[in-house]
Amino acid sequence: MKNTLLILVSLLLLTSCGRFANKDQKTENEERIVCIAKQYNEIIYALHAEQNLVAVDLSSTYPPEIKDLPTVGYHRALSTEGILSMKPTLIIHDNNVGPEHVMTQMEELKIPMHVFESKGNDIESAKALVTEMGKYFDRTKEADSLNARLDADMKTAIESQSKYTTTPRVVIIHYGRANNVYLTLTEHSTGADMIRLAGGMVPINGERGMMQLSAEVIAASNPDVILLTDFGYDRLGSPEEIKQLPGVAGTKAALNNRIYRVEEHDMVYLGPRTGEIILRLQELIHRDEQAQ
Repeated sequence: MKNTLLILVSLLLLTSCGRFANKDQKTENEERIVCIAKQYNEIIYALHAEQNLVAVDLSSTYPPEIKDLPTVGYHRALSTEGILSMKPTLIIHDNNVGPEHVMTQMEELKIPMHVFESKGNDIESAKALVTEMGKYFDRTKEADSLNARLDADMKTAIESQSKYTTTPRVVIIHYGRANNVYLTLTEHSTGADMIRLAGGMVPINGERGMMQLSAEVIAASNPDVILLTDFGYDRLGSPEEIKQLPGVAGTKAALNNRIYRVEEHDMVYLGPRTGEIILRLQELIHRDEQAQ
């Protein structure tokens, strides 16, 4: 787990180093919210409740305008100095934060902190989280609209499944290759849940939602489709380079040119856009059926 954290931090630093230079744009705000949770942050923007948001964690990358805000660092590798520099009057987080001594210091300094009760780890819970956050930010109507849209999108996605007859094997790689080891989402991940809702299946087993796996494991799974997050896809430069990766080369996905780019933030949590993301995933993983 420690090595996974180091690789994730390194990835984010490589792709987001410019965000550390972002200036405080809301120096006059009396209420100053630092939100350390990418799922929360997307919902805050969807609710149009971002007015008092002064800083976020490094892994919060949606919507695009969030990247203009200062960052307090990776959510599992925070520093006291980074958080205090933003002079927060409220810290919102999802309990997936650390290290522990930093959060203890925030408590000792009596900086108010808030964690929402709804976990947001399935569709109904994600809707409950939107509702809870809507009440908290006095955006109840906006929350209702977001949930109505999610319901409509999910209904469309479920109905469209009936036109597909295959269940593609899909591997999702959150690229962090070091000595031919890949950060890969397992069948116990949120991404795998979305793939199932899109009519596919993730053939990678594991105790955690994301694991470092060898090239041999990727090769043995022989996926029909490989989804590579933006971190790795953009770094490698071309589909041809990706197809030559150890463990990827020789798979059905590589041989049939079925390796696709996905946004990391679309695959690791649920939110108002989940229905439309699942619809896009359906188009990607069933593209061979559509072509027939």
